[in-house]
Amino acid sequence: MQVMILKKLKEYSFIYCLGAVLYSGIEIAFRGFTHWTMALTGGLAYLLIYITSFRIKAKGLFVRCLSGCGIITALEFIVGCIVNRKLHMNVWDYSQRPGHILGQICPLFCVIWFLLSIPAVLLSFFIKSRLFSSGKQKSSIYQLFLK
Repeated sequence: MQVMILKKLKEYSFIYCLGAVLYSGIEIAFRGFTHWTMALTGGLAYLLIYITSFRIKAKGLFVRCLSGCGIITALEFIVGCIVNRKLHMNVWDYSQRPGHILGQICPLFCVIWFLLSIPAVLLSFFIKSRLFSSGKQKSSIYQLFLK
């Protein structure tokens, strides 16, 4: 039992750190900078996408990416309300974008999060099959498109 818990802790820690690094890198590539709160949020978002991708049964890539979009948007709203509105850190502001909610989320970025979820979900299946699955549990990324 303890071995299983330690394996899951190792797996989830790896995924969290990978999400933090990858999201920070994406932000730096597109914005030229990032904020430490975005690394924490990116790690949590990827961890939740990773876990959810394997809990959704008999669903294809579209549903998994829709779920990823929902996860990222919800986290962005929660973190934005805390970091931007409550703590006044001004990490981002979508108030100039059409359809925004409290300047923290907007439809354009929901679409971006959906698109970003595509490689996130595919990477989840690749990592799980290559690093964290036993031989009999290994699954193919191609199964995503067959369901």
